[in-house]
Amino acid sequence: MATVSQEGGPPPAKKQAEVRLQQQQQQEKQLSTTGRGVAKLNETDGGRQRFILELEFVQLLANPTYIHYLAQNRYFDDEAFVGYLKYLLYWKRPEYAKFIVYPHAFFFLDLLQSAHFRAAMAHPANKEVAHRQQFYFWKHYRNNRLKHILPRPMPKDPAPPPPMPPPASTPVLPPVPVKPEGTTRAGAGERRKRKYAN
Repeated sequence: MATVSQEGGPPPAKKQAEVRLQQQQQQEKQLSTTGRGVAKLNETDGGRQRFILELEFVQLLANPTYIHYLAQNRYFDDEAFVGYLKYLLYWKRPEYAKFIVYPHAFFFLDLLQSAHFRAAMAHPANKEVAHRQQFYFWKHYRNNRLKHILPRPMPKDPAPPPPMPPPASTPVLPPVPVKPEGTTRAGAGERRKRKYAN
């Protein structure tokens, strides 16, 4: 049974739900009036919202599958979008680069400046090649990097080789008696020769 507040109105939880619904409707109305469902950036926050949006987009470029999606949906055919990619090169400056979590984004951002690469990424096989190469880079980068970064220990003076053990005395075997030529029995190979010689 629903409880009624002391004023006789609906319960507080129901009021909160109504308030949330009204706020959500107002936000949807604002989004629809700004066009294409994109919220207008609030400039009163000092550009923080714009910074976050651009940061997220630049980091998405580290994903070859996302680049393939952009190419498949013909975003790279739009000159304004290509200009936006050129504009985003400012993220490579040190004061902005420190915020990037996925440094491959810079590599792909540079590659996306080329029309040839943008066209090639529309093909699924090229997306797979880029993804595979990125995986192998991640797999081996740390080990390869550590080989060049970590200090190598100084070689120690080589220790003198251990003394050779004295040669073991060879046991003396008694001489094997030699039989005269006519007394030896012919081997299996000689028998065959005789058998097939006829």
